[in-house]
Amino acid sequence: MIRLAQPADHEAILVLWLHSSLISHSFIAQSYWIESLQMVREDFLPKARTWVACDEEGHISGFIGVLNQQFIGALFVEENRYGDGTAQRLMAAAKAEYPVLLLEVYQQNHRAMAFYRKENFEITAETRHPGTDLPTWILRWHQPLSE
Repeated sequence: MIRLAQPADHEAILVLWLHSSLISHSFIAQSYWIESLQMVREDFLPKARTWVACDEEGHISGFIGVLNQQFIGALFVEENRYGDGTAQRLMAAAKAEYPVLLLEVYQQNHRAMAFYRKENFEITAETRHPGTDLPTWILRWHQPLSE
């Protein structure tokens, strides 16, 4: 089930974010993610519109957060859910709400890039992440024009 996150979900989201960040960004020092946890807790989660994927018991297996009605600040799923459609369902929730979506992805994150290509995101710019100084791409998706 996909639903909007509630404040009671924040701790589970933070645990998932940290664990997933460490797995999917092995090219970045673990200390960077640990140091970023407070910012995610105090700045990102309160400001983002966030959807979670959860089972009937309420276990959260993934989430997507959108800032400023267009910027995907996070999309993470548990590693054991890779390829089962969880990420697609979360992305569909954001796409249903917003006609244009942007995000920044590390160029070294090949799994994420493959996913975003399948979701019809296009590279619009190349830049460097201010926190890590690693190369990133800015990607954009827009709702297709109706015929």
